[in-house]
Amino acid sequence: MIRELWNLFALFFKIGLFTFGGGYAMLPLLKAELVNKRRFVNEQELLDLYSIGQCTPGIIAINVATFIGYRQKGVCGAIITTLGMVLPSLVIIVLIASVLQNFADNRYVAYAFAGIRICVAALIADVLFDLTRKNIQNWQNTLIFIGALVLLVG
Repeated sequence: MIRELWNLFALFFKIGLFTFGGGYAMLPLLKAELVNKRRFVNEQELLDLYSIGQCTPGIIAINVATFIGYRQKGVCGAIITTLGMVLPSLVIIVLIASVLQNFADNRYVAYAFAGIRICVAALIADVLFDLTRKNIQNWQNTLIFIGALVLLVG
C-alpha cells in the first residue's frame, strides 16, 4: 500500500514539476500518463474528469489528480496525488519569488518567460483541439458548442 501511494505521489509530482502554465497546460501530460502509459482511465473517462474538474472549485489538473487518486486508493490516494501535484509548484514559486527581484530586468530571463508563454499557449491549443474533435461529433453537439461559445463571448 505504501509503495503504491509513493508511486502515485511520484507520478503526480513529476507531472506538476514538468508542466508550466497552470492546469490546462498539464492536461496533455495527464493524458499521456493516465490514459496512454498507465491506463488508469480511458480517453472518455479522462474527458469526463476534465469536465467535472472544470465544474468544481480549484485548478482543473489538481481536481483531476484528486479524482484519480481517490479512484486508485481512496481518500489517502486523493490526498497523496493532490500533494504530489501541488508541491512542485509551491516549491518553485517560493524559490522564484525569493530570487526574482535579482533577475527581473535580465533580458535572458525575459526571453525564457516569453518562450514558456508560447509553449503554454501551444499546450492549451492542443487540449482545445483534442477536446473539440472528440466531443463535437453531431449537429446537436455542434449547436450546443456554438450556443455556449456565444454566451461565453457575448
